[in-house]
Amino acid sequence: MGIEGIIKEIMAVLDEKDVLREEALRLTREVIRLSGDAVKAVHRGDFESARKQLDEAREIVKKLREKLARHPDLYYTGYVQSAHQEYVEATLLLHYVLGEPFLGPKELGVPEADYALGIGDFIGELRRYFLRLLIDGDVEAAERVYGDMEGVYNALMKLGYPKGLVNVRVKQDQARHIVERTLEDLTRAKLSKALEEKLQKVLEAALEGDPEDEGE
Repeated sequence: MGIEGIIKEIMAVLDEKDVLREEALRLTREVIRLSGDAVKAVHRGDFESARKQLDEAREIVKKLREKLARHPDLYYTGYVQSAHQEYVEATLLLHYVLGEPFLGPKELGVPEADYALGIGDFIGELRRYFLRLLIDGDVEAAERVYGDMEGVYNALMKLGYPKGLVNVRVKQDQARHIVERTLEDLTRAKLSKALEEKLQKVLEAALEGDPEDEGE
């Protein structure tokens, strides 16, 4: 076979990949959109909508895996990985807030490395949930969330593998900063609450002593 014939064969393969790549990009954008909407729904307490959006995302994740089954060079790319991360992050958040068992990589139908990166993003969403609780004045619940964040972070730090296997180092560094900032916020909130309670006791004691003072 001459070079021209070889080029034709190469073009046939690349034409097929090009079509698949465009379809994969469209599907990954949809997964990211649905996952982002699910996260927003969880934070506003609309769990029914969040579950519905994640069910839709799961079907697309499955379709993506099937379409690219014969093309691992397309499946294990950055844009597919990013979609998987968003999907994992949103699913973990929903299950956490509802107190449901987490689903693993096989149950979600995503590669283990992508799932690990999604755990890193999940820590960021836990911080958002933590801050919402602080805003609502529920310091005790916020403290429980911080404890869970620490647990997730400690588990994530066990992934000490080379970048070629799972590029998790950046996520670990980001998670460390998030956990540290959250601890600072929690400490300030607890000190503020303690001061508020002490002040309240002083005021109550002063009010109880007023009638006596007036009688004298």
